This record gives sequence, structure tokens and C-alpha cells, in this order.
Amino acid sequence: MAAKEVRLAIIGCGGMARGHLWGYRTIHQKGLSKFTLAAMCDPLRENAEKFAQEAEAFQGSHPRVFTSVDEMLQGDAPTAADICTPHWEHHISAVACLEAGVDVMVEKPIGLTVKATKKIIAAGEKNGRIVATAENIRRSLGMRTARWAIHERGMIGHPRMFFAQGAGYHPSDYTQNPAMQWRIRQETSGAGMVMDSGAHFVDAIRYLFGDVTRVYGEARTWSDDFYTKQDGGRVQSDVEDTWTATIHFDSGLVGVWGWSKALPGRSFRKAIYYGTEGSIEEDEMFHPFQGDAVILGKDGKQASLRELGIKYLLSLSETDRARLFPGGIEDTVTIECWDFLDAVAKRRAPEVDGWEGLKAKAISMAILESSAAGRSVTMEEVISGKVEAYQRPLNERWGI
Repeated sequence: MAAKEVRLAIIGCGGMARGHLWGYRTIHQKGLSKFTLAAMCDPLRENAEKFAQEAEAFQGSHPRVFTSVDEMLQGDAPTAADICTPHWEHHISAVACLEAGVDVMVEKPIGLTVKATKKIIAAGEKNGRIVATAENIRRSLGMRTARWAIHERGMIGHPRMFFAQGAGYHPSDYTQNPAMQWRIRQETSGAGMVMDSGAHFVDAIRYLFGDVTRVYGEARTWSDDFYTKQDGGRVQSDVEDTWTATIHFDSGLVGVWGWSKALPGRSFRKAIYYGTEGSIEEDEMFHPFQGDAVILGKDGKQASLRELGIKYLLSLSETDRARLFPGGIEDTVTIECWDFLDAVAKRRAPEVDGWEGLKAKAISMAILESSAAGRSVTMEEVISGKVEAYQRPLNERWGI
């Protein structure tokens, strides 16, 4: 099917959206997709206008500027929207777009809660629209190489266990950036780092090891961090700053994932993935395999994941290389943006659709639901909504 030109909007013109804008600039410069940035939408007009000016600088036309999604969807609406709003607005913006016939890509985590995410997916299915989750970490050369090394080269054998753990004392300070203070409140962010940057990790482990069956988790809020607002008032963080979880996979793999930012003294961070024939070790846990990692076999032989990346690239067909690294690009945000544009133009499924986003997100929520319930929970219970004690106040707060 011939690709059609996409008329794209960016909803939420701040924070992560800037990385998306730079990605679209690269895609435009390389001529990888037929698209026009047709609209910029943000409650602060100056934010949307700034993005529009930057888009005009590389595409030659000035996107229309809006301060509300409803206003943007009236009249000559875009054909697709990249939603980069705060978490609590994801389902609101996405559902409005989908009901208007607009395809969407939603920044991770795709919805504030499981129920909010399912609402987005349902709106997409009802209206025959594409729903993509903006998840970039799995698209890196390191992640692709790790999956290839594990499953096609069998370099660690059959995966058995992993330990991804970190601890330290890292009080966040949003005093100088009040616009980001929504991330420290449960009602607006949905959860703490277990679902924030943690969204990358849970997608990565599903990408590497398959579906999760059940989870046991313990979560805590130990810090007493206060943040000064622009009006001089003070707000206290109420999101989790500490958790530990045991994650059981359909394959039989068991993983232990834990992190805390509320433990003063010695800091550490380590992730090791073990199989029947060896292990992969790195110092990153939220964004796996974005740097180098060491594969150590039980025979004592070592291999660098970065060096293996060259062999992995050489193993790809031209078609697969063009799909995974279009135009030779290795920037993961640019690749996710290209994948969305290409999916919209060709009416195909994106690599990370709404269901993929939901299944990953549900792992994070299972940790919190398990902690609230005081027992292990199955993924079926979390995804179906049978267990939602943690999320229920959020759903009630936003009328989900």
C-alpha cells in the first residue's frame, strides 16, 4: 500500500516532547516519511508557539497553534497526534483524538491506570484507529543485540533469574522547575518511579523474556521531600520512593527488581541476567542495555555487548535493518517517531501498540497492587481489574 502523507500534531509541548520534535526534524531531513507537523497544542500558548516556530524552521510551514485539544479537533483536524502531556491527561487527550478519527501515539506510561489505558485501547478499536505507545528503550542497538544474543545465539542459555537492584539517597528538587511537580503527586503521575522511568524497564523485560504471570511487591514512601511552588506554597511528595518485587514469567524465569532513593549512605546500581550457560551484567536498571554490558559464560569466556552489536547488524537483512534502524538512525526516540508515522501512513500495526503498552504498564501496577493487597497478584487479576485497590482512588478522582 502506498504511503499517504501524515498531518501530525504534537499535544503537550514541553519536557519529552522536545525529543520527539527533534526526532521529527531528523526524519524530515532524511526524507524517511511523508508528513507535515500541522498543529501544536499546549495549555500555554507560548510553549506551542515555540514548537511551531522550530517546526517551521525545518519544514517551511508554520503549524497551527492551539491551547486545547477540543479546539484543535474542530474543523481541519490533523490525521495523527503525538501525545506528550502529563500522565493524568493521556487518556483524556487520546480518547478525544480517537473519537475524532485521529491516530495516536501516547508517551509512556500509556495511561494513568490500567482502566485508563483500556479506555484508550477501546476507543482505538471502536473507531478503527491506530494506538501506539511511545516506548523507545527497546529500540536501541544494545537492546536489539541483547535479545539476539540471548535468543538467537543462546549466549547465556535458557534464562533462569535476574537481579536488577539499586539504592541511594536522591531527593528530587523541583523547586526550580514547578512545571514538573505533577510527577511527585500520585493523583497526577499515577505512581512513582516504578511506573515513571520504570515503564522502560518493564517493557524491556517483556521484550527480552516474554509475558509475566504473577508478581509479589512491596512499596514504600519513606522520604519527607517538600517542594516549593511558584505561589510560595509547599507540596509533599506522596509517590513511592522504594520498592522490591519478585516477578514470575511464563517461561519459568524469576526476576527480582528493587530500587530506593530514600536510603542515605552507600549507593549502588547493578543488573545481572542469568541463564543456564552464563550471564549478562551491566550497571543500568531503568534503561537496560543503552551502554555496554558484559556477557560471561560458565566457561569463563567474556564478550562485550557493544562489540557484538556489529555482528548483530551484519546478521540483519536489508529489510530488517531498514525497519529497525531506518536511514541508519540509532537514536531511539527518532526511531519510535518514525515507526508511528510509517504505521499511520501504511495502516499497519506499530511495534509497540496499546496492548503492548498495557501489558508492560500492568507489571508496574501489579507491584503496587500486590503491596496494597499484601499478597502476590496475577497479571490476569490486574489487567482485568479484579485487583485495583491502589488504582481505585485514581480512577474515581478522574472519573475513569
